[in-house]
Amino acid sequence: MRRAFVLLVLATGVLLVVTDRLVTPLDPLRAAGSTVYGTVQNAVGAVTKSFGGAGRLAELEEENARLRADLTASGTRAAGGLSAGPGASAGLSAAAGRHRGVAAHVVGFGRDRSVTIDAGSVSGVLRDVTVLNADGLVGKVSWAGPATASVTLITDAASSVGARMAGSGELGVVTGLPREGMLRLSLFDPHAPLTAGDRVVTLGSAGGRPYVAGVPIGTVTAIEEVPGATARSALVRPAARLSALDLVAVLVPPPGR
Repeated sequence: MRRAFVLLVLATGVLLVVTDRLVTPLDPLRAAGSTVYGTVQNAVGAVTKSFGGAGRLAELEEENARLRADLTASGTRAAGGLSAGPGASAGLSAAAGRHRGVAAHVVGFGRDRSVTIDAGSVSGVLRDVTVLNADGLVGKVSWAGPATASVTLITDAASSVGARMAGSGELGVVTGLPREGMLRLSLFDPHAPLTAGDRVVTLGSAGGRPYVAGVPIGTVTAIEEVPGATARSALVRPAARLSALDLVAVLVPPPGR
């Protein structure tokens, strides 16, 4: 009976995804599916916790993700870790004071460079907020249901992130190159100093949404020489391994922001 119920939930989820992608957007049904997922997840979690060690391990994983988010948001280097880089930690610390980290696991990959996480509005997750892991920026929340949410990765073709060079402080924008799994950096000053190995961090958005300041984006791997270009451009390798995501943290602003 239990197995049949789980299979029914999975089949319903597949049907909703196919309908939503190929027929018409079904946000109310997506929310309902998120609620069902959350109910099943909580039930499974309760069973898992009854085994003691496994439940404790899951709790420690979630706490570890929250701590990583807090360390990232204070510009501190964690073990494995993150560093906001010169000139960025002050802005990041300020953003940290207004945000809290919600731990989540990546539970599915979608098309158009997006992933699904197992935390939603019940946990305080909102649209257009920063998602990161211990290595750096992952993306932003593009949809939030009660128990799950969709995250658009920074390598998505439509992604655009304000950027700052960690060393020189030069400003620019980073856009996604989904086929290559890379990013393209465009600096506003066409004569700005730029070399392979330079680190790029987030510039930050008004109110910290969708992106807080100072989160590592990636490292410059190659300079693009374009004669007559009005901007300096380069290829950037993301700091986070976006093809192997597991634990992530969602930076949630306080109520009313």
